[in-house]
Amino acid sequence: MNVIADLCVVPIGVGVSVSKEIAICERILAAAGLKTHLHAYGTNIEGDWDRVFAAVKRCHEALHGAGVPRISTSMRFGTRTDREQTMEEKVRSVEEKLVA
Repeated sequence: MNVIADLCVVPIGVGVSVSKEIAICERILAAAGLKTHLHAYGTNIEGDWDRVFAAVKRCHEALHGAGVPRISTSMRFGTRTDREQTMEEKVRSVEEKLVA
């Protein structure tokens, strides 16, 4: 089953800037072969359910391994059975309605 997810990983206890830690997760998501879109407060992910959630687990493991003592992660995710839909299609659908 495919899923589109919005992932927000918040490393706690590493200071004000967390870009180094987020880059670790982005590399993991890319290595998992997942389609991603980084945005200002998280990452949209598209892919197989098991691969997405396994990659999120690896993010936690890697961050803890890099010395992050605490991580708070929020996810929103959706699936559908009536048809396949990509992240781009979802955005394009709204953008088309904005210009109509």
